[in-house]
Parts: sequence; structure tokens; C-alpha cells
Amino acid sequence: MKSNMGTTDRIIRLILAVFILIYAYIESSWLALGCSIFTFYEASSSWCVLYQLLGKNTCPLSKE
Repeated sequence: MKSNMGTTDRIIRLILAVFILIYAYIESSWLALGCSIFTFYEASSSWCVLYQLLGKNTCPLSKE
């Protein structure tokens, strides 16, 4: 998997994952917990499924 998310996107997803995790705990929702875990995975791996499908890339250009 090639990274397709920039730092800003990763931070936003990490914050979103924390809020979904809190919601999952309060509501005892397994579905919300699964969404939170998947969002944590996306933030930690810098890879988004939707970005991959749309061909979007917010990573900064590498300077080679």
C-alpha cells in the first residue's frame, strides 16, 4: 500500500477516531467501535481506501 494521505488528513482522522471511540464506549456500540478502529488504522498507515478508489493523493511530493 502506497501512502496517499498527508499529515493534516492523518491528524483529522486521528481526532475523529477518538471521538468515535468515545461514542462507542458511551453507547456500547460495536459498529462504532469497528469504525473507530478502522479510522485509527487509516491514520496510522497514511492510507485511505476512498482516496485509493478516487485516485486522490494528499501526500506531499517527494523530493528525489
